[in-house]
Amino acid sequence: MKLPAVCRVPVSPQCSSCYYNRLQPLLSPPSINSPPTHFLRFSLRNKRSAVCRASETETEPDQNDDKDKDQPLGMLENTSPGNNNGAQVNEQTGVEDGTDVQVASGSPLPGVKVPQQLDESIRIPKETVEILRNQVFGFDTFFFTSQEPYEGGVLFKGNLRGQAAKTYEKVAKRMQDKLGDDYKLFLLINPEDDKPVAVVVPRMTLQPETTAVPEWFAAGAFGLVTVLTLLLRNVPALQSNLLSVFDNLDLLKDGLPGALITAFLLGVHEVSHLLVAKEVGIKLGVPYFVPSWQIGSFGAITRILNIVPKREDLLKVAAAGPLAGFSVGLIVLLSGFIFPPTDGIGIIIDPSVFHESFLAGGIAKLLLGDVLKEGTSISVNPLVIWAWAGLLINAINSIPVGELDGGRIAFAMWGRKASARLSALSIGLLGISSLFNDVAFYWVVLIFFLQRGPIAPLSEEISDPDNKYVALGVVVLLLGLLVCLPFPFPFSNEAATGF
Repeated sequence: MKLPAVCRVPVSPQCSSCYYNRLQPLLSPPSINSPPTHFLRFSLRNKRSAVCRASETETEPDQNDDKDKDQPLGMLENTSPGNNNGAQVNEQTGVEDGTDVQVASGSPLPGVKVPQQLDESIRIPKETVEILRNQVFGFDTFFFTSQEPYEGGVLFKGNLRGQAAKTYEKVAKRMQDKLGDDYKLFLLINPEDDKPVAVVVPRMTLQPETTAVPEWFAAGAFGLVTVLTLLLRNVPALQSNLLSVFDNLDLLKDGLPGALITAFLLGVHEVSHLLVAKEVGIKLGVPYFVPSWQIGSFGAITRILNIVPKREDLLKVAAAGPLAGFSVGLIVLLSGFIFPPTDGIGIIIDPSVFHESFLAGGIAKLLLGDVLKEGTSISVNPLVIWAWAGLLINAINSIPVGELDGGRIAFAMWGRKASARLSALSIGLLGISSLFNDVAFYWVVLIFFLQRGPIAPLSEEISDPDNKYVALGVVVLLLGLLVCLPFPFPFSNEAATGF
């Protein structure tokens, strides 16, 4: 069965190379029950436009013409468009005899830089593909039903045998025994039909993304600005006029205690990430602390530098930071409510501020009782405000969006498709909140430009994490929700009768 599609692409008269379409089989692959291979047919109508026809045809990879035995999978040869009035391009060699051109599909590794130009030495040769099909995969592990070229690699569709984790270990060991360390195996879920696919790519193509400036330099610059915003947040006299900071640097010392407490909670969060990542073998980059005029900091952005083995490992690392931050933050918050201010005065606030957080408002109502009344100012220990800021920073990073801690937690617990839907819902709610809250607005902008994902594929994405780690992930998401949701109930019976 053929499903033709026609698209028009502008062609420069000086251009002498074929155009190709970067497909994404993981996002919209054909059914496994009918193993097609993606092809593109090109024909030229005139010097200014080219017509390409995409079709899906069943192929038998073992039956090839002699002339393409040495042709690497996914290789696309160049041909001149200048003298091809309506001719078809050859499937393997690029000559005009009406056959199809086999084209490499898009990269299965979002977040990992794949070279734009893959020469023949990098691509998987056909001899290696035959070894993968006949000696690496098998009835006891992954019985493939079809294969597709995959930008220097190969994507195999088929039936998974046994538990995914054990199958991955068997296949990976066989591949290493047969082919050494030149290739990397991924066992993923196809979001189109929720069935397993195996992807094998040359390790040379898995190059980490480079930055324009050294990481430590950029991280240091962001850190210095974050220190300034943490100090300014606790000095209201300077917040109204930022330019006055340079004339009143001595006032910044007044914000030092609050900045230290908030920075301590941020440090606990990041150190917990690093410790657990080291334990499970995940390499993290230098944390970039993001400054915020409203709450001092939005937390830190930390890149994962290597390929994560499985979802449970990702869940451990992602949940470790918020769990530690929430735990220490709650201890500091409770201490602020229990112990009186050291100077006997503390900070005078209106109880209405506790309506901004369900968690903070609930704890305040529980511990302060009838002292907390609408319209009556109260004095609290500054630890309450400082801890609240730390809890809010942890909660913001626990939102299940993109590559935030919450987004990684959701992906690790429920998989790529469910987490993508939850991420879309969360970003929509954040967008609505940004109409009324400037913190939400800046956070949406930050996510859109820096943290929207996608999360790079793991070595093995099929196995679900252990239930105890899923429970910890759910706790993190719930705590973040409780911190961000408003407290809707009045703080006194008198106020309740007035509503």
